[in-house]
Amino acid sequence: MRIKESFETKVLKNCDVLVCGGGFGGISAALSAARQGKKVILTEKLFVLGGLGTAGIVTIYLPLCDGMGKQVSFGIVEELLRLSISMGAEAKYPENWLDQNDPAKRTEKDPRFEVRYNPHLFAILAEQLLIKEGVEILYGTYAVAAHTEKGKIDAVICENKSGRFGISAKSVVDATGDADIALFSGAPTEKFGQGNVLAAWYYSVGDKGYQLRMLGASDIPDEDKNGQESKPLIDRRFSGLDGEELSRQTILSHGQTLSDIKAKREGGEDILPVNIATTPQIRMTRRIAGEYTLDTKEMHTYFEDSIGMVSNWKKRGPVYEVPFRTLYSKEVKNLIFAGRCTSVTDAMWDIMRVIPCCAVTGQAAGLAAAMTDDFSALDIKELQKKLKAAGVVLHENEL
Repeated sequence: MRIKESFETKVLKNCDVLVCGGGFGGISAALSAARQGKKVILTEKLFVLGGLGTAGIVTIYLPLCDGMGKQVSFGIVEELLRLSISMGAEAKYPENWLDQNDPAKRTEKDPRFEVRYNPHLFAILAEQLLIKEGVEILYGTYAVAAHTEKGKIDAVICENKSGRFGISAKSVVDATGDADIALFSGAPTEKFGQGNVLAAWYYSVGDKGYQLRMLGASDIPDEDKNGQESKPLIDRRFSGLDGEELSRQTILSHGQTLSDIKAKREGGEDILPVNIATTPQIRMTRRIAGEYTLDTKEMHTYFEDSIGMVSNWKKRGPVYEVPFRTLYSKEVKNLIFAGRCTSVTDAMWDIMRVIPCCAVTGQAAGLAAAMTDDFSALDIKELQKKLKAAGVVLHENEL
């Protein structure tokens, strides 16, 4: 059976910069654009900001440093880390980074510049920060299509409780995590062929107090694993791009959570869940095939169009400059990417998908979106000048 539909969609809102997705990449992009005096709208399908970092219970703000004593990621990425623990850290408080003023005392043997934060507090604090900067937030809003004209998006079609409507924008930041706007607008994309393992992170309270239980796909650096690789919860992987599959994955995740609670109780521990993930814990799905594709082999490589640096959360040492060319495709001139869907190889994807990398790319994407509606023609030097003025260090030789 097929249903033929024919209708017109009214454009109800307009802005300078439209940010689709309210994870750490989207938050950073919206802040960056708004601070340039632009009218910014941020759409988020959930009713909470932070994406996997809040609704997904993946509450580890991974390192801003190279693991050898040097901070490499600066700007909004550090602002959000400090915001996340402004009312107290849950664990891994980076005392050697926040409370000590002598960088010379930091070595490869010291704890890295990372922290575990409370997801609920961060979501509310981030919301207040965005509102303070003048960003309009539309919760419960899905982007479902894009209308393009002459190689540019002139409106993104959205749906929420009010129905179907369009938002016109001069520039669009795709921070959906799945490169959804790229797909809708015809920009080139690549899928993560390996798929995602099942995860079932949750918070509990019991005899041992308040705990984060990390079942499957645990973001633990190699150095902390003691040579033991974690086994998948089940022998199945998920693309993260199919509605029925995501529903099944969520049900399986809930089952793992319940089994873990039952096992703990049978072992004599009085335990109750206090928070489970309210979004599927999927890490890598679809990304833009941009003007440049960054690879893990390009550590310590100088890029003239660098928009900031990131480290490797899995091991100490590597530093990556992030080329601006990884954030866009010239196929859709006014569309730019932030977060886990930038242009990288599969191996690099696993490094770039985490919170600091999302914030670094988000700040650059939002700033660029505030400057132009044609990213292939953007004056990179002017973008870099503005990033530096915002506290970002662009190149490793400047550390």
